[in-house]
Amino acid sequence: MLKININKTLHGSLGEMVLDIDLNIKEGEFVAISGKSGSGKTTFLRILAGLEEARGEISIENEVWLSKKRSLAPQKRNIGFLFQDYALFPNMTVEENLLFVNKDVSFANELLEMTELSSLKKKRPQMLSGGQKQRVALCRALMNRPKLLLLDEPLSALDVQMRLKLQDEILAFYKKLGITVVMVSHDPSEIYRLASRVLVLENGKVVKDGTPKEVLMKDKNVLEGELLSVDKQGVATLLVGQQLVEVTYSKEEVKNLQIGQFITLTTHKNL
Repeated sequence: MLKININKTLHGSLGEMVLDIDLNIKEGEFVAISGKSGSGKTTFLRILAGLEEARGEISIENEVWLSKKRSLAPQKRNIGFLFQDYALFPNMTVEENLLFVNKDVSFANELLEMTELSSLKKKRPQMLSGGQKQRVALCRALMNRPKLLLLDEPLSALDVQMRLKLQDEILAFYKKLGITVVMVSHDPSEIYRLASRVLVLENGKVVKDGTPKEVLMKDKNVLEGELLSVDKQGVATLLVGQQLVEVTYSKEEVKNLQIGQFITLTTHKNL
């Protein structure tokens, strides 16, 4: 059980805001943190990692990470942290990046095999694609077999196909290693595919807490999808959860559509 009761005053573009979170996360849960920019999502992750100070208490399996008396250093918290920008060591090979964290060669090879990176283990990061770099970063975040894996929108800069592939790999690691995951994401389809629980932050407070269906579906007949493409005839392809859906729009409506935007769909029951 991860127990969190934290409080921190933030100063953002909209003025002063108090990040005030009191919740428990069960061992093995995959929790997605959603909400508008500036709501405190990344700060929350950084506090869990020990990268930012806060008032309050954090403990996991009876090990205290934060209290009135002390704050455990990041390197002493059994966590893995995956950032958007990879943060790989450019002067090290793929294999060396992993072994820098933990000298377990067998486990490093297992992770590289699962992510289809074994043939690249002697390459340096500058020789890899963006998707390959992010997979290396994911492997490195798991090298210490962390109790808690923190994901800060790690896939947002990747194309749709690579994003889906990495989502599958994250899910495979999550199930195989039995870890607890806290992920910041703006992507409803990603949240739906990966998370077992969703927290929505607004002005530093948790305003919604439930399953992906409970939180993402405003109404049982309302869905939200990411626009992947739209052709000259007005046929738009959307990703809704794990499914592709085609919707037809008029020529006037097409003018207002942008690839990557999220569109709300309303379904109607047969009368």
